[in-house]
Amino acid sequence: MVRETAVAFEATTDRGFAETVARAREALQREGFGVLAEIDIRAKLEEKLGVQVEPNLILGACHPPSAHRALQAVPEVSVLLPCNVCVAVEQGRTVVRAMNPASVMEKLASPALATVGAEVGAALRRVVAATAG
Repeated sequence: MVRETAVAFEATTDRGFAETVARAREALQREGFGVLAEIDIRAKLEEKLGVQVEPNLILGACHPPSAHRALQAVPEVSVLLPCNVCVAVEQGRTVVRAMNPASVMEKLASPALATVGAEVGAALRRVVAATAG
């Protein structure tokens, strides 16, 4: 079941971390997203702070046609790109989250962005559902 928070869609799964990351990549690709960047939070915190935390990976996902439409409408939207999809282990469960672009794009008060945010948000909700399901 996908839950919606103030800024994200999220779901938990009994699958392991690596399998969930692979499923997230597949689900993103099916929805027309590419992964532009990856941030391994676990590795970075260990490298920079010497602390050990549970696995946590951020996939910076981009849906090029939607990004282009958004940038054409309001160039400053670039600070909100790409859409982050995160897979983490929390309290022994694997959690997948995707940002809800509509929740942040509404701050820019643009009807064109509202449309893009709703469309991309629906796709990211499907990504979370497919990844966890």
